[in-house]
Amino acid sequence: MRKGDEVPVHHNQPDLVDRRVRVQGKPVDSYPALPPEAERGSLRRITVVGEEILHRPCQEVTEFGTPALSALIDDMFLTMHVADGAGLAANQVDVDLRLFVYDCTDEFGVRHVGHIINPVVDQPDPADRRLIDDAEGCLSVPGAGMDVPRTDRAVARGFDKDGNLLTIGGTGYFARCLQHETDHLLGHLYLDRLSKRDRKDALRQMTDRRESVFAQRATKAARLGH
Repeated sequence: MRKGDEVPVHHNQPDLVDRRVRVQGKPVDSYPALPPEAERGSLRRITVVGEEILHRPCQEVTEFGTPALSALIDDMFLTMHVADGAGLAANQVDVDLRLFVYDCTDEFGVRHVGHIINPVVDQPDPADRRLIDDAEGCLSVPGAGMDVPRTDRAVARGFDKDGNLLTIGGTGYFARCLQHETDHLLGHLYLDRLSKRDRKDALRQMTDRRESVFAQRATKAARLGH
């Protein structure tokens, strides 16, 4: 999922909202603009719509606490940052595992940063569910953006890289991110939620803009020494 599609922060947001950055769901007093994982990571190629790995369910992670898993998360954070992403799933870097990373703001402008493994998303009961049509883009559909209906709240349950249980709740754009990235791990892109006409429009946007997007990513990577 890409940054830049966020809806404006609510002006009537409660004064008592804790504005601290949430890392793995917990507030911290300070946090750098570039996550430490990205500082350690190596850049990977982002897969593009049409590649087989994006269109089938990913395998569950069964081994936790390994150096390889930590390195993958680091690489995903750097790759997401270079591509100006708000979220990135493992199959978007050609790895067949149920894992995604995120760096995204919620409806109150609070920043959420972290990763989650083998996630399952819980959505509100139908009676309490509110669908919001808002702009959505995807790093694997470079240059395209369309309105997609998503619930305004979501909770993702899974594990961290050490196998500890993890529950991450989100509202607004962050709720959209949790749903979008979990869809990836099930083999779905946001294009699959569009009408045939809108999907065709999105693919046309990608054809027109993808080279410009790739150039921007290359420029940012070079600036960071990658």
